[in-house]
Amino acid sequence: MENLVDFALEERYKSIKHLGDRLSEFSTFIDWERFRTVVGDIYQNQTEQGGRPNMDIVLMIKMLVLQSMYNLSDPELERQANDRISFMKFLDYPEKIPDQTTVWYFRERLAKTGKDKAIWEELQRQLDAKGLKIRKGTIQDATFITADPGHASTDTPREEDAKTRRSRDGTWTKKGKKSYFGYKLHTKEDCDFGLIRALEVTTASTHDSQVDLSKEGEVIYRDRRYFGTKTNGFNATMQRGVRGHPIGIRDILRNARISRIRSPGERPYAIIKNVFHSAHTRVTTVLRVHAKMVFTAFTFNLFQLATLKKQGVLERMLSIKF
Repeated sequence: MENLVDFALEERYKSIKHLGDRLSEFSTFIDWERFRTVVGDIYQNQTEQGGRPNMDIVLMIKMLVLQSMYNLSDPELERQANDRISFMKFLDYPEKIPDQTTVWYFRERLAKTGKDKAIWEELQRQLDAKGLKIRKGTIQDATFITADPGHASTDTPREEDAKTRRSRDGTWTKKGKKSYFGYKLHTKEDCDFGLIRALEVTTASTHDSQVDLSKEGEVIYRDRRYFGTKTNGFNATMQRGVRGHPIGIRDILRNARISRIRSPGERPYAIIKNVFHSAHTRVTTVLRVHAKMVFTAFTFNLFQLATLKKQGVLERMLSIKF
């Protein structure tokens, strides 16, 4: 009976694929099985009494990719994964779709154990193995990820002293005349392929210049907000004038060159905010937001790989095999 059901679903999916299905491309870009060895020890069901069977690791990771791409709550993710054929196809037609509680506990365990970082490192390893290595340099930038502050006053205790779930790690800050509450996503993107290569999450009040994502030996392009700070790599930060010392024509021309190089660095945030609709988060701690942003950046990289394939870039990389 299951074979007949799978056959019927595959036949139905053909019409969807004809209309275009980005998720089907996502399945081919990376080796999903590699994540099983990276995160496989997150569950241990080896007691004498046994226990509830663990959900497949790859299935759970793909569920979080779907959640990030379509900005779904845990309940809505469960519903749509049971309802949409393209989702079922992406998940390889599992016998059982993880419920919302299982999704929440998996993401929570990733955050607490730091395995979200291991997943990110494995993705980067696979990108490098495909020849998509950093060559020309990198771009660092940051954007706000807002959160619901609730109705608490500004002096309400946060972090471990918080009395309500809405007042844990988020902080207030101001940019221009607008105030923001929540967190800040810091990313490093390569200049070669537009892929996110590193990320960090802080509270909103953390100044951009306090986070350095560069590595020794690589060029890092940054805007004026990072002026006056050192980097691990070669510093290509835009200059700004200080009181009594305006910048000269040489620095003005240098800033213009850096600005042109940096301009593609806005693309990840445009996709994250306008396509994934992930500029606002419902989770309440830095660790949880970090886990969410890892999968948001993971999904963006898959999205960007689809763009590179369309442009013919992937076919030019000798190590790429489809």
